[in-house]
Amino acid sequence: MESFFSRSTSIVFKLSFLAVYIFFLISSSSFTSTEAYDALDPEGNITMKWDVMSWTPDGYVAVVTMFNFQKYRHIQSPGWTLGWKWAKKEVIWSMVGAQTTEQGDCSKYKGNIPHCCKKDPTVVDLLPGTPYNQQIANCCKGGVLNSWVQDPGNAASSFQISVGAAGTTNKTVRVPRNFTLMGPGPGYTCGPAKIVKPTKFVTPDTRRTTQAMMTWNITCTYSQFLAQRTPTCCVSLSSFYNETIVGCPTCACGCQNNKTESGACLDPDTPHLASVVSPPTKKGTILPPLVQCTRHMCPIRVHWHVKQNYKEYWRVKITITNFNYRLNYSQWNMVAQHPNLDNITQIFSFNYKSLTPYAGLNDTAMLWGVKFYNDFLSEAGPLGNVQSEILFRKDQSTFTFEKGWAFPRRIYFNGDNCVMPPPDTYPFLPNGGFRPVFSVFAAVFLPVLVFLFFFHSA
Repeated sequence: MESFFSRSTSIVFKLSFLAVYIFFLISSSSFTSTEAYDALDPEGNITMKWDVMSWTPDGYVAVVTMFNFQKYRHIQSPGWTLGWKWAKKEVIWSMVGAQTTEQGDCSKYKGNIPHCCKKDPTVVDLLPGTPYNQQIANCCKGGVLNSWVQDPGNAASSFQISVGAAGTTNKTVRVPRNFTLMGPGPGYTCGPAKIVKPTKFVTPDTRRTTQAMMTWNITCTYSQFLAQRTPTCCVSLSSFYNETIVGCPTCACGCQNNKTESGACLDPDTPHLASVVSPPTKKGTILPPLVQCTRHMCPIRVHWHVKQNYKEYWRVKITITNFNYRLNYSQWNMVAQHPNLDNITQIFSFNYKSLTPYAGLNDTAMLWGVKFYNDFLSEAGPLGNVQSEILFRKDQSTFTFEKGWAFPRRIYFNGDNCVMPPPDTYPFLPNGGFRPVFSVFAAVFLPVLVFLFFFHSA
């Protein structure tokens, strides 16, 4: 009987283990390495809305609008590039506000030649200054798409597309597939197009509402790992209470290696520096990135300096330095995470907005430059930095200079997570803090006072 129960127990255990193993495999298969998640912007994404506005004899006219719902990540110059694959044998007759990079083989058409006949077209935005008859609303920004928090008025981009050799009803139209988005480099992964309720439009006088014939959405999310194998920024630290300056970790963004393009750097003392940075090239040639030779080899360094301590306040100075000789950062932004960011008294020369990625948690802030003053971070050189100071009000229940509390938990620049120094290297508070002043007083003056007291009593 005992052997029977032992065998039964063994069989149940093996079946349970097999069930758990199968469940693990099924669960693992439902996730891919391309899925992205940002802890400070968990719902951030770029959503494309494809609205079919009218039918044509052989297809439809649609307006495609790209919304950047990311709080702090934007698409900078040279801008976004959108691609997809047609489900059937569709062609693009014409476009307004954008264009395809290649026309493809349209040799079978005579007379009216389509704008693009490729099975997998690639679309880019038109440049500012495009003639008005080639524009629609929210187009022609050179592909630049600002973040939702920093500049919501410029966080959308649109173009109009006339599609032929396609369906002419809701039941015969086939949505495109295999969407790709470059912004401007890799990093975005797009899901499949999903048919949703038609978009409704309200007239300017708000007295009439119209709607699209058909609408589908495409959602794209960003992964820093897919964008680049190495980080793009790092953080250095210092404080008034310790002479130690903790620099960025060595090789934080790569190591110096002049034999490969990725490790190429330039010493700031190089003779004829300007001619090396901008050599004579053919028109349209894009030069590879070139950073200043440093220990960390990062294009961007964010320095956090604990500057002063007051009775009820404390002050921090932030300096952002550009080490890239061939890249300016327009509309830059920085995100910091620190427990005292919920109680900022004043910030100088930067714009500020509190971010609350989770309910009840207010330890994250977004900072960016003031327009026409310091919203443009120049290339490496004397002008290649911006700086500001933040005045915090102390919460006496949590405030301390011990154990690196005064330094940020996390720093982002333009949406990319920056490399922080190891916690055990942070500038530490000297043993006893400010108590040595009291100790000296007690050791020198107290015996004198006691002697005088007894001498006077005698």
